[in-house]
Amino acid sequence: MREKRSISNLGPRRMSRARSRAAVGLSVAALAAGATTGAGPAAAQPKAAPAAAADCSAAYRIEQQLSSGTTWRMCWRYDNKAGLVLENISYQPKGEAAPIKVLNSARLGQVHVPYDDGKAEYDDLTGQPFAQSLMNLAPGECPGGTIRTVKVPDVWTSDNPNVKGLCTTTRSRGHAYRMQGEAANKVYQAQGKDLLVYAVNQVGWYEYITEWRFQDDGTVTMNVGATGSLSYEDYDAGDGRGWPIGKGAKAYATSHSHNVFWRLDFGLDGSSKNGVEQYDSAVTAPALGQQAPTTKTTRTKVTKELAADAKTYRWWRVVSATGKNKDGHARSYEIVPGASTKYPGRSFTKHDLYFTQYNNCELFASNNPGSCGGKSVDKWVNGQSLTHPVVWMNVGFHHIARDEDQQPMPVHWQGFSIAPRDVTAMNPLTPAELGWQNGHWEPRG
Repeated sequence: MREKRSISNLGPRRMSRARSRAAVGLSVAALAAGATTGAGPAAAQPKAAPAAAADCSAAYRIEQQLSSGTTWRMCWRYDNKAGLVLENISYQPKGEAAPIKVLNSARLGQVHVPYDDGKAEYDDLTGQPFAQSLMNLAPGECPGGTIRTVKVPDVWTSDNPNVKGLCTTTRSRGHAYRMQGEAANKVYQAQGKDLLVYAVNQVGWYEYITEWRFQDDGTVTMNVGATGSLSYEDYDAGDGRGWPIGKGAKAYATSHSHNVFWRLDFGLDGSSKNGVEQYDSAVTAPALGQQAPTTKTTRTKVTKELAADAKTYRWWRVVSATGKNKDGHARSYEIVPGASTKYPGRSFTKHDLYFTQYNNCELFASNNPGSCGGKSVDKWVNGQSLTHPVVWMNVGFHHIARDEDQQPMPVHWQGFSIAPRDVTAMNPLTPAELGWQNGHWEPRG
């Protein structure tokens, strides 16, 4: 979509734009303390709830009780390559006396951008000034919330060392549920609420919105949205690989891929000793006398590092080794892949998902700095026992430009979710009058 180079190699026009953006502010300083301001009224904090489990000062703590009663707590920091990093993430729905730890850390693992003509390929986190190009956010970009100030490490200008670049706010997401009750005039419904945490980083002409949504039902959705501009320097694809966006057969924009990796270090119930399970279902034709096909689901425990691929009727979960819900079921989080176009051009992008044993030097899915037994995530899947699993999710998008991409370019999103599976004994948003229906729905009596 546009040429990307290190700042030192930018041409005069690119350098001018980069420096003008830098002057707007590229560093981030210790953020203002206090809980996130919600879009709606926040319920009173339960007296029985303990202090935030997050181990950080108030300046780096995010704590939000949503109007439905769910509280999310976490710490944040800013990395000189990964940008925004969230740590010690816990979830406390109403009815739970203590926070439930979910993740030790959550961060981007790479944004890999190869161009279709084979002339360019970029690792935007480790090969470009992704972290250093944190953008200032206008108040209207964080409605009802708080914009925090961040100090960006290793900035190339000291004109303005602080950036108002981290938004924490709340959003409605539509129906959390709807159910017609036994009485004709009784409808149970609720509108879901999310804690939204996001930042914007510029690389060349792209602007990446890194977004984390913490839902009141315990789901975490992570997305990267690419927006900004189509670079004029890319209007030169005359080899059949581009798309004309000017009048007639003119201004061919070079097609390319965005392969975004996320790195999740689970710490369910405060322990890193989590298990991983893969589930596959097989559908067979109806047996004699049956009305429909049959489906059988099998579980496979993943005990060693794995390069995995999504397929129909397959899913994975990360399982707590120490915690159970009130029904006595092991707490877990299911991995819910998003739409993806898998890029087959590199070994590390050939799989949708990697489970690796934790290693503190394995930080980026490609072009990983330092010596870590290989520079990419596929090299780290080498038969180790999986006792402290780290999840690497790869979500690809093949961008073939269109007329509507100019100007500015609409956001195109890619991402995935992790969803609670048996974290609580019932839906954490269950109305009080339905709380007795655990395990059955017929009236008692």
